[in-house]
Amino acid sequence: MPEDLKTAQLALHGGAPVRATLLPYGRHEIDEDDVAAVARVLRSDWLTGGPAVGEFEAAFARAVGAPDAVAVSNGTAALHAAMFAIGIGPGDEVIVPPMTFAASANAAVYQGGTPVFADVGADTLLIDPARVAEKMTARTRAIVAVDYTGQPCDYDALRRLTATRPDVTIVADACHALGARDRDRRVGTLADLSVFSLHPVKHVTTGEGGVVTTADPALAGRMRMFRNHGITVDQTQRGARASWLYEIVELGHNYRLTDIQCALGLSQLGKLAARVARRQAIAQEYTRAFASLPEVRPLAVRADASHAYHLFVVRVDTARLSADRATIFAALRRENIGVNVHYIPVHYHPFYRRRFGFGPGLCPVAEAAYEQILTLPMFPAMTARDVQDVVDAVTKVVEAFRRDDEAPRRRS
Repeated sequence: MPEDLKTAQLALHGGAPVRATLLPYGRHEIDEDDVAAVARVLRSDWLTGGPAVGEFEAAFARAVGAPDAVAVSNGTAALHAAMFAIGIGPGDEVIVPPMTFAASANAAVYQGGTPVFADVGADTLLIDPARVAEKMTARTRAIVAVDYTGQPCDYDALRRLTATRPDVTIVADACHALGARDRDRRVGTLADLSVFSLHPVKHVTTGEGGVVTTADPALAGRMRMFRNHGITVDQTQRGARASWLYEIVELGHNYRLTDIQCALGLSQLGKLAARVARRQAIAQEYTRAFASLPEVRPLAVRADASHAYHLFVVRVDTARLSADRATIFAALRRENIGVNVHYIPVHYHPFYRRRFGFGPGLCPVAEAAYEQILTLPMFPAMTARDVQDVVDAVTKVVEAFRRDDEAPRRRS
């Protein structure tokens, strides 16, 4: 960091910001190949319900090494389809971590199930298998393991917990983790069902979209029926049979993904490896830069895990600073660094307090982390200058708020 920035006045206090324009925490990337792929579908006979859907599903399954993939309209729909497929209903408990977007738990509630929150590990903020074991009861029917920020959970440990419980399904909420691995195993094959999001800030986008991968053809069939109103045959199958007949056998939803979106997804999949590699490179730059800044600690990476880095989350040690996380957040925003917070613990939300009686104290590790975490910008199109701006701004803000008695402790 340039010496003059160490003493520069914060933009929060009227000084010049590190950047002239806001750098968002995430951003989509569309190239001419993507545009051409979508244009071809727009000129075709099928805008939805056509061949591009099956082609995208097959390509996605190959990309993660899974036998089957079911495409739906968004990541929340994918979670909901997974809960439907495994038969979650009233009286069933679904264990989920609190450090996630609410959809991970909402999907169980949609089906009448009860979310049970198991705390996370302090170093990674991934669901803690020891806490899962404490929460399991005779009513447990699923464990939703959230691959928070883009690294896989300890699925081996979760498998050991369910070894004698064939009635418990492991669902990977892998919405952050497309392209990640656990040793030589790809995310998408580590759980009974693996759920992905195709939102614009994710590794691959279809605008909005979601995918569930599985090795179980029966579960895949139930999800395909569920995304299409609970109908046993879709319009393509009826056309091939020259038949108008269809039956609704379950209460489903319209969670279909269009051919337009699938064409975009097919084009985007070809860029997955390069995008993951760029995210990993940015993460390495951040980690190296913050090694001498003890107030800022990146989350730990599990041994043998290959992290896909949808997010780069740090813990800000506010005990060493004269400002709380909210002030640090505001200061970085004024420096035009688009920091964010992922996430408010799910059990804090008013719906969960009102409906289930949850509140503070339920998951102390996640709650303590929530008071400290910040998400820094992370997307493949970031330039070296962008990355340096983030490092400079974080260092500038920390220098400004470092307590006088902490200055001698700073590592050189």
